[in-house]
Amino acid sequence: MRHHQYKQGYKFVKEPFDFTKDTEKDVLAYCLGAVLYMPATKDFFDDIVSKKYPGLTTMTMCFEDACPEEDVPMAEENVLRILESIAEAKRDGQVSEEDLPLLFLRARGPEQFVSFLSRLDAKHVSSFSGFVFPKFRAVDGGEYFGALKRFNEKQGCMLYGMPILEGVEIALHETRDSELESIKSIVDSYKDYVLNVRVGVTDISSVFGMRRSIDYTIYDILTVRACLSAILNVFGRNNDYVLSGPVWEYFHVSRKQKFKDIKDVSLQHSLLTRNPIVNSAVDGLLREVVLDKANGFIGKTVIHPSHLRYVNALQAVTKEEYEDAVQIVEASGAVMKSASGNKMNEIRPHTNWAQKTIMRAKVYGVVEDETDYLRLFAED
Repeated sequence: MRHHQYKQGYKFVKEPFDFTKDTEKDVLAYCLGAVLYMPATKDFFDDIVSKKYPGLTTMTMCFEDACPEEDVPMAEENVLRILESIAEAKRDGQVSEEDLPLLFLRARGPEQFVSFLSRLDAKHVSSFSGFVFPKFRAVDGGEYFGALKRFNEKQGCMLYGMPILEGVEIALHETRDSELESIKSIVDSYKDYVLNVRVGVTDISSVFGMRRSIDYTIYDILTVRACLSAILNVFGRNNDYVLSGPVWEYFHVSRKQKFKDIKDVSLQHSLLTRNPIVNSAVDGLLREVVLDKANGFIGKTVIHPSHLRYVNALQAVTKEEYEDAVQIVEASGAVMKSASGNKMNEIRPHTNWAQKTIMRAKVYGVVEDETDYLRLFAED
């Protein structure tokens, strides 16, 4: 699998690299990008094998919010069939590991998760990358990772877990700090199994009766912004974990967007000054991804295939960013002028940023400048 494969004629300054579910964990954590959520009740085998969705590199099949409780047994049977079909397709040469997106399963809760684990065998395990743990809380979050560790040790495999931080204990200021510290203790205990830390803002927003409109980003909602800030403070130190940005709820399905239809603009400036680029739904998504990146999030949960290329395009690194990052990690001095001559690079305070930027460059590629983001997400 490789990001931006649908742009075959595009010339990167530095090409993104290929990855599979067996890629080294420290790199794989950066590879998820736009994670498309789909209900576990739907059969997506043909869509996955046929590469129906250009830009799809990571997919989560959901047993929780996207699946009514009464449909969970049917959803489990459906997922088992899909995993078996993927294993058979690989065995028969119909599809290669390199062609498959990373596939995750979102559990409904600890009880359902443990029960479902007992139904998995080697052929199932070979077909997906791990689990997403919703509403991850200090009181029962350890149950997820304890069961996952025992399963991996028994099967001799490596399935990862990704907690979603979205509980009411995080929403409320009087419990937030202690809850996050307790969750961090659990996650640290199982760090080898933690691929990514994700955030869920819909549940947090609901505590306050809030929902951002299409004209606002999640960072404009003060109560939610406080939660995101606290999560970043606890889990984002020293690049300990890769954190993924929250879902954008709006989509607008229109005709294919051609590059010639998009103005040659300064992307970030246009977004932040609210000069139209594509349409209100896509511009809102792009604006929020820009702010995700500024705050240290990498990738994003998405609920519509049309969002994939927009999120993943913006994960690419510009040539100027890349040159700064390489200069910083290779430097022996304390302070120096950037290669572009327009900023100061301080080695010690900028090292964590540089390491993260180089990893993004490896996974998503290096582009000449931010106008190339438009070329990456526009249809040819």
